[in-house]
Amino acid sequence: MSLAEYLQMEETAVEKSEYYKGEVFGMSGGSIAHNTISTNTTALLWNFLRDKPCRVFNSDQKVRIEANSLITYPDVSVLCGEPELWNNRTDMILNPSVIIEVLSPSTAGYDQGDKFKLYRDIPPLKEYILIASTEQMVQRYVKQAPHHWAFSDTRDAEGLFQVETIGFSCPVKELYRNVDFQQQ
Repeated sequence: MSLAEYLQMEETAVEKSEYYKGEVFGMSGGSIAHNTISTNTTALLWNFLRDKPCRVFNSDQKVRIEANSLITYPDVSVLCGEPELWNNRTDMILNPSVIIEVLSPSTAGYDQGDKFKLYRDIPPLKEYILIASTEQMVQRYVKQAPHHWAFSDTRDAEGLFQVETIGFSCPVKELYRNVDFQQQ
């Protein structure tokens, strides 16, 4: 499918889909746990950023990676500064500073592997964070230099969830507020 055909399809689509090198991949909905974690994360970041020059987006914001053609909908993204738009489209940004994905059993491998490789082609991306939906676990990659990312993780509910790029931190347990791991 051409990019133009994909974009036309997305304008009237009921369901979201990703685009990569001419192929379209439908996105399934998340579990209650997944959606609660995503909403908690977005709310915490929105509250922190509301008077700052960065803003947080939920999973309705498309991100385009020109270097590899991926168009995707991260669960949460943070944009610092002015948005760089692709072809003046307000539904698609090119320059997120932080991307956060909530891991589902069906997408965890992709989010931790190939998708992270694709995301690394976003020049202004400084942090990539993965939040598990089946246990309390946060994995964080922080760009140290081109092609060099530092990794850290925590499984401690009392540990800190940090977004270094924007100077944010809170206890990991706040991401999991009202989460029932049985609701997968």
